Amino acid sequence: MKVDVKTLDAAKAGDVELNDAVFGLEPRADILHRVVTWQLEKRRGTARGARERSDVSRTGKKFGRQKGGGVARHGDRAAPIFIGGGKAHGPRVRDFNPSLNKKVRALGLKMALSAKAKDGSLTVVDNLDVAEGKTKALVGQLAKLGLSKALFIDGEAINISFAKASSNIVGINVLPAVGANVYDILRADALVLTRAAVEKLEARFNG
Repeated sequence: MKVDVKTLDAAKAGDVELNDAVFGLEPRADILHRVVTWQLEKRRGTARGARERSDVSRTGKKFGRQKGGGVARHGDRAAPIFIGGGKAHGPRVRDFNPSLNKKVRALGLKMALSAKAKDGSLTVVDNLDVAEGKTKALVGQLAKLGLSKALFIDGEAINISFAKASSNIVGINVLPAVGANVYDILRADALVLTRAAVEKLEARFNG
């Protein structure tokens, strides 16, 4: 698949051949759903479980008579009503670490890239150099490209001038190629890759 390469000023800077094994797959909703669900569940933190009545180190001996003591009837000091007793209905440890086959994860990323290429929301740019890292200059360049809510993926590292210029533009996010993921790609209205990002992504799957 051959696509045009543009500059940030929307001028043509050649073309690039995209690997059909990475950018030309037919997207499957079930695969994308599995990968996004896995990715979001991996983000969830595990709550620290509280010690309940059966977990605290207190004697289990009944400490008073059942009747005649003039106080409530208790079985042992581990009851939640006592200082040092177990927590009543406290948070419990829940495991949010699902597993997903590496091949399925890789396939999901390929399908996310292919989905953007298929619907025409994929743009390839030569580089992300912004003059003096000025936000005003970048806003004008994005207007020429017709981009508002977009994810930019660079090569080995993020372009410093672009990161500085885009840091306070709402809807513009930038990632290095190693950070490319299905969730961020699908939620962006447009995907912009640099030449270096294309090379990195194709090498990632072919390696």
